[in-house]
Amino acid sequence: MTAPRPVGVVWRAAAPPRRKGLRLTRGAELAGAAGVQVALVAALRPGIAGLAVGVVYALSAWAILSAAFRGRRALGPADHVTLTRVILTGGVSALVTGHLLGGGHTWTLVAVASVALVLDGVDGQVARRTGTASPLGARFDMEVDAFLVLVLSVHVAWTAGAWVLAIGVMRYAFGAAAWAAPWLRADLRPSMARKAVAVVQGVTLAAAASGVVPYAGALAGAALALLVWSFGRDVVWLFTRRERRAARRVPVSRGSRGRSTDGARSPRVLDPVAR
Repeated sequence: MTAPRPVGVVWRAAAPPRRKGLRLTRGAELAGAAGVQVALVAALRPGIAGLAVGVVYALSAWAILSAAFRGRRALGPADHVTLTRVILTGGVSALVTGHLLGGGHTWTLVAVASVALVLDGVDGQVARRTGTASPLGARFDMEVDAFLVLVLSVHVAWTAGAWVLAIGVMRYAFGAAAWAAPWLRADLRPSMARKAVAVVQGVTLAAAASGVVPYAGALAGAALALLVWSFGRDVVWLFTRRERRAARRVPVSRGSRGRSTDGARSPRVLDPVAR
């Protein structure tokens, strides 16, 4: 016979103890990404030199990202998408190295690069939908874009001519100029045209790398012309802004470092160019 329940007392079964979900820390995530990077490069079989480049790339990315994200315990959802693009870009780097030394895998290279380019439009959407957008995440995304374009320009330049390297090098050349001319480090106003030109560079180089697109050299030349226009427009705008500041004698804030539309101020680790 069970004892009667006291009036007014609600009986509830004891809740089972909550199990904490397994959450990887930043160090574990980046170390895991480096391992996946090496495994991907080995699976792509880019040759000895390509494998060496892939391993060096994986270790370098691990070191750079560990320093850049040292203030975070774990990466965000959008950062994981961008980290996937880092891994794919490492695969493209290894394949380009193998190609330059007489290896094949052209279509594999184009396929991997295409996936990385498609994911470029995913990480931003994930960041906005999850409410995890940040200046560091935006800078992370921009730098992966820049390096992928640089690697693809090396591949296309091998057949189309060394002038194609200007597409990949221009952003870093601007960064070098910005250290010499501090006024180039000021924040830029947001621009859809700038983003569209950046997309055109990657798509054009990937198409030219396939070797089946007619007039690939002309397409690359048009992409370069658009890039020169984009940089030129921004330089003119920054110079005009500098002149207006000088006329009003408005001092430039010492905390403003880096040219980015998101206003981030710390480009030392991830963003040597900050455009």
